[in-house]
Amino acid sequence: MPGVSKQEVDALREFNRFYTRRLGALNEGLLDSPFSLAEVRVMYELCARGQAMPSELADALEMDRGYLSRLFSRLDAQGLLKSQASDADRRSRRIALTRKGKAAFAKLNAKSQAQAAELIAPLDGRGRRRLMSALREMRRALGDAVAAGPIVLRGHRPGDIGLITQRHGELYAREYGWDERFEALVAGILSRYIAEYQPARERCWIAERDGEFLGCVFLMHKGADTAQLRMLLVEPAARGTGLGRTLVDECVRFARQCGYRKMVLWTNSRLDAARHIYLSHGFSLIREEPHDAFGDGSVGQYWELDL
Repeated sequence: MPGVSKQEVDALREFNRFYTRRLGALNEGLLDSPFSLAEVRVMYELCARGQAMPSELADALEMDRGYLSRLFSRLDAQGLLKSQASDADRRSRRIALTRKGKAAFAKLNAKSQAQAAELIAPLDGRGRRRLMSALREMRRALGDAVAAGPIVLRGHRPGDIGLITQRHGELYAREYGWDERFEALVAGILSRYIAEYQPARERCWIAERDGEFLGCVFLMHKGADTAQLRMLLVEPAARGTGLGRTLVDECVRFARQCGYRKMVLWTNSRLDAARHIYLSHGFSLIREEPHDAFGDGSVGQYWELDL
């Protein structure tokens, strides 16, 4: 097709060959069963839907209706399907799995779940997040309407500190031209946070959606009655969702819960979106001073909030 290179076509076909081979989809029976991949997919749809018209399944699976009819016949001959007249049209039939069909599919589904878990198990946390993100992106790119899950907040765990440092370095370099000195500063702050971590007085919130990192913020102990908000970051994919405000909400709530009387933060005059969030929470600008720590000659700002 015009505009599609042979290299792109070959790469997609190569992935298809790799994945079908890993799943054993080319074997006569899928997952060491007597059923083909197409038969198992029909059973899956019937299990998920409860019952369906043959035309509905043909449309959902984008499958030739004559071929689907032959699949029905094979499954019916094994006592796995049942049909009944449709309430809307007595001339039409609705197809469902029998008790035997449901039991057969349950065994196949358990095997498929175990197979998928075995493929994912060797990956570490970051590898799994990258895989999930790549799978979602591939589906969206090829026209599948993938519904995004909710944004969830969690605490830090192994691997997060390196990722947060990396994303700060990459995003601020791309969006503001800050050099590697900023990334080094972030690495130092987070290293001290882990080394001196006080669970009762400090906390990190990491935002994820479907396992994909979307942002973070840290509340760190500054003094006897003072907390410091640090490392607020919202990924481009989550901007406009209110995530930045939610992260700062969590910091303020936790600081008050801990009994802090004041919260402070340092930011940069170029970070307009963050500044608007701080203003909306009642922070006041205390002072400004020029600095050239990251190679752009910008202005540092100190903000405070009475709790």
